[in-house]
Amino acid sequence: MRQFSFILLILVLIISCSTPEKKGNVSIKGTVHGLKKGMLYLQKVQDSTLINIDSTAIEGDPSFTFTTNVQEPEIHYLFLDKYDGAQYNDRIDFFAEPGEIIINTSLNAFERDVMISGGKNQTKFFEYKKMNKRFNDRNLRIIKEDYEAKKQNDEEKLIKNDQVYKNLMKQKYLYTLNFAINNKKLEVAPYVTLHEVFDANIHYLDTVANALSPKVKKSMYGKQFLDFLKERKEKEAENLQVNKDN
Repeated sequence: MRQFSFILLILVLIISCSTPEKKGNVSIKGTVHGLKKGMLYLQKVQDSTLINIDSTAIEGDPSFTFTTNVQEPEIHYLFLDKYDGAQYNDRIDFFAEPGEIIINTSLNAFERDVMISGGKNQTKFFEYKKMNKRFNDRNLRIIKEDYEAKKQNDEEKLIKNDQVYKNLMKQKYLYTLNFAINNKKLEVAPYVTLHEVFDANIHYLDTVANALSPKVKKSMYGKQFLDFLKERKEKEAENLQVNKDN
């Protein structure tokens, strides 16, 4: 009996030692309240393709844990597959950076109920998204009012809504550009500029580019933003030359 117990102990030690422990500099933990069964995927964009980094099956316990490694702050996604066939819903974006990230949300409002605590970039990113949601909600109200005005052939209301929409977009662009400048030492600055106001006046984009810290300019999102700005300048210069020649 003692010999059997000794052999069993040795087998347990061998198995535990042979099981590789996930290593990384980012710990992602949280809970999806109300979720009983489903798959959670940790994702990111690599070479313009959204890929799965890791996954975990939810079977009763709605809590989850992921561990990954990042070289610099980078957008990651938490995707919930509820086995309902949806491919593009139920996805939360967040800045992954070294340290611990806590993501808590619910099954019924996976994206709306999310609360995330993390590093400096995530804190500012969450702040930006809250403000951006206000702009989007106001835009939806304008769209709804436009729909009603078209049904009633209310031209005056349509003209008014058009001006309200233009003012709203101006406010959003100014807020985003100021946000980027005020957070020039964080990678979130070039990210939101490139993804939210890429078609802004080049003068304003130049102002953001010049304000970025040397470290952020060398980051992945900094390089993407600067490369995009360079290409856009070249295209506009070509178009200007073509117009002059004509």
